[in-house]
Amino acid sequence: MPGRCLDVKNLADDNVSVPPSPRQDRIDSWLAEHAAELPNIDLTVEGVVDRLFSLRRHLQRSMDATLAGLGLTWEDFKVLSTLGISPSRRRSAGELARKLEITSGSMTNRIDRLEAAGLVRRVPNPDDRRGVLVELTSEGLAAWQRSVEVQAGREQEIATAALERDELEQLNGYLRRLMLVFEDAGGEADAADA
Repeated sequence: MPGRCLDVKNLADDNVSVPPSPRQDRIDSWLAEHAAELPNIDLTVEGVVDRLFSLRRHLQRSMDATLAGLGLTWEDFKVLSTLGISPSRRRSAGELARKLEITSGSMTNRIDRLEAAGLVRRVPNPDDRRGVLVELTSEGLAAWQRSVEVQAGREQEIATAALERDELEQLNGYLRRLMLVFEDAGGEADAADA
C-alpha cells in the first residue's frame, strides 16, 4: 500500500490518523521548507525516518551523559554489556572483538582500561590453557546494571512525558514491524545494538 504524503504546510486532523501535536518540531519545519525541492519524496516516510535518526542521536547523547556520570564511556558500556548478558559473564577477547566489530588491538586497549578500573579481569581459559577469558567482576556487573537502570529511568521519563501507555505499546508494535522488514531481509537481529 503506497504511503500517503503528509502536507506539512497544513497539519489538519484529516491529514493524519492520530491527533497532531499542537506544536511542530524541527523535522516539520525542514520538510515544509524543502517540500517543493523534493516533489517525488513521500514526506510522511521522510518524516518518520528523519525522526528515528534524530531520536537515535538524542538517546545516544542521553546515554553518553548517563555513562559519563558513572565514569564510563559508550565503548566501556558495550564491553560490560556484552559480558553482562553472557551466561558465564566471560568471553575471549577475540569473541568480544568480533561481537563489537572492532580490531583486536582496540579490544586489548578497552580490556586494559576496564581491568585497570577493576571492572573486568583476565582469567585462564579452562578449555584452552594457552588462552585467557575476559570476565566481568562484581564491580563491573554492578556498574553495568547501574548504568542500565539509570538510563532506563531517563528513557521512561522521556517516553511517558510524551506518550500514554497504550500509545507506547502501539508505537512499539509499529517499530517492531519496521525492524522485521530488515530482519526478514537478512539484517542482523542484535539486541545489543539497541
